[in-house]
Amino acid sequence: MSKKISKTKKMLIEVARDLFASHGKRNITMNDIAEASKKGRRTLYTYFNNKEEIFRAVIDKELNFLLEELTKVSQEECPPDTKLRNHAITHLDAVKYIVNRNGSLSADFFRDIYEVERARRKIDMAEIQLIRTILEEGIGKRIFKKMDLDLSSVVIFHAIKGLEVPYIRKNLTKAFEQNKNNIIEFIFNGIKLDKTPSFC
Repeated sequence: MSKKISKTKKMLIEVARDLFASHGKRNITMNDIAEASKKGRRTLYTYFNNKEEIFRAVIDKELNFLLEELTKVSQEECPPDTKLRNHAITHLDAVKYIVNRNGSLSADFFRDIYEVERARRKIDMAEIQLIRTILEEGIGKRIFKKMDLDLSSVVIFHAIKGLEVPYIRKNLTKAFEQNKNNIIEFIFNGIKLDKTPSFC
């Protein structure tokens, strides 16, 4: 029974995401979501009290995709410096994909930045831990310099996150897109003992 409920809730979230993406959150009502889902208002209100609640669920689902992609990177059989570079590139590409695939919802990502940031806190903390683990592995393998792991993982996380908006809004040039591997390598060179790049 719980699987059926979970499947219904996931379907409602995806229907709402499609509507928000195509029309924008402000132009969609709970009635619209109920009709598009073919489940009716009663079913919709069983899971969500209002439109804000279902919008938060959409944001949470999209951000979980980011964490899933970063977790895959953390499980790669790569040297730590390569893994850190791949982490940064995957972060930027995943966030760009999330925003671009959501059409009109992308405007809401920027308009409701505080709401998005609230939803991101847990994901951000999980990502910082992934970075910390990569750094710890790199120090253990004498690829990275010794450092304060907690502080360094937070600083690196915010350095990556700081590139999101210009990357998504295409304020960064095509040269960045074409040379992002080298640019990310340059950013992280300061923490490496051996300046020779590693590869998977």
